[in-house]
Amino acid sequence: MLYRNRFLVLLALAGLLAFLSLSLQFFHLIPVSTTKNGGSSKSRKRIMPDPVTEPPTVDPVYEALLYCNIPSVAEHSMEGHAPHHYKLVSVHVFIRHGDRYPLYAIPKTKRPEIDCTLVAGRKPYHPKLEAFVSHMSKGSGASFESPLNSLPLYPNHLLCEMGELTQTGVVQHLQNGQLLRDIYLRKHKLLPNNWSSEQLYLETTGKSRTLQSGLALLYGFLPDFDWKKIYFKHQPSALFCSGSCYCPLRNHYLEKEQRRQYLLRLKNNDLERTYGEMAKIVDIPTKQLRAANPIDSMLCHFCHNVSFPCSRSGCLGMEHFKVIKTHQIEDERERHEKPLYFGYSLLGAHPILNQTVNRMQRAAAGWTEELFTLYSAHDVTLSPVLSALGLLEARFPRFAARLVFELWQDRQKPSEHSVRILYNGVDVTFHTSFCHDFHKRSPKPMCPLENLVRFVKRDMFVALDGSSTNYYDACHGEGA
Repeated sequence: MLYRNRFLVLLALAGLLAFLSLSLQFFHLIPVSTTKNGGSSKSRKRIMPDPVTEPPTVDPVYEALLYCNIPSVAEHSMEGHAPHHYKLVSVHVFIRHGDRYPLYAIPKTKRPEIDCTLVAGRKPYHPKLEAFVSHMSKGSGASFESPLNSLPLYPNHLLCEMGELTQTGVVQHLQNGQLLRDIYLRKHKLLPNNWSSEQLYLETTGKSRTLQSGLALLYGFLPDFDWKKIYFKHQPSALFCSGSCYCPLRNHYLEKEQRRQYLLRLKNNDLERTYGEMAKIVDIPTKQLRAANPIDSMLCHFCHNVSFPCSRSGCLGMEHFKVIKTHQIEDERERHEKPLYFGYSLLGAHPILNQTVNRMQRAAAGWTEELFTLYSAHDVTLSPVLSALGLLEARFPRFAARLVFELWQDRQKPSEHSVRILYNGVDVTFHTSFCHDFHKRSPKPMCPLENLVRFVKRDMFVALDGSSTNYYDACHGEGA
């Protein structure tokens, strides 16, 4: 009898789970309205699929979900992991800004209605969101390098402006900052409780989305920081090349790379057919639609689970989105296989990598300033750095991507310093070109600082043409 009762209970539970599963699938198909106030719109499926484990083959929808980087549960990361006899000396963080409103609009379509105010009752949410807004409202007198002092410190528009950071973008970096705080401050005591402004180095481009992303991460890292201790430097170039931006050969590589991208688009018949279908729907020439970069706007619809635009002639749909996203993935793969982008990356990333190495060397020599460095940047900043480091399998920088360089000292051998490199929380040190085989020859869990220094000061130029020995000669070399 007892066995029979247990069987009936299990049978009832199985039935309940099956019902819930079918219900979830059913509700996933409920049409959503694109209008803010619940007005009528064309009924179509929700476009946000359920995230699942990584598919065995390239899936454009899965890749787009990773790109959106919607904040959910607390992230598990490998930052700060080291044997107990290693001491953390300095940390250098490169971030891409968080989720933003599109930079381009699809002509003759209604812009996605995304609210760029920060609201506690709206998802995604972070416990520090209200405190962040309150603290930013007190920073109107903050002193930043011009023209940063004219930018708003947090997004605050009922309808997002082009390129504006969203609440999702703020939450992404509050989460990043808190994660780094738990590891680097609470665990490793990188900064003292009475830290000074000299121990931070903060730099951002002149876009509100990068400044606000940097401030959100900084607030998660140092809650309620003293505004008098905060100073963001302005970087005019997305490559963060400072006074070393003139590089004719880098520009030559970029022009050839852009030509490669153009020819790849021409060869993709599915892409051209898709652009033609979309152009007919919105009643504009195909060339004009292509120039409007529709994937940028469609990604915003996708990441915010808003239906794609419609017209009297029909709707842009998921199949259009998949074709364009698939082409992006193919372009990324071919880009890694060709030498053009690699040459561009070596020259484009050298100035910022050289600055980082110089700071590491000073820290290793006992310098106590600039122990925490933050560069708030763009995908076009991080992507060349990843390529130059030899991280060819790294995915294109998602919203709020982070690339971290850690410098460690061996307490048992204080003169020895090592580095770790992490991308979105994953330790990629031994995937870099300068340290990919070190772990095969040594049991040490990190890469010697000397390897990174030698790579930046010499081997980057050897990889480029084998004859140059410095950045200036490489930039003005053959083909420039």
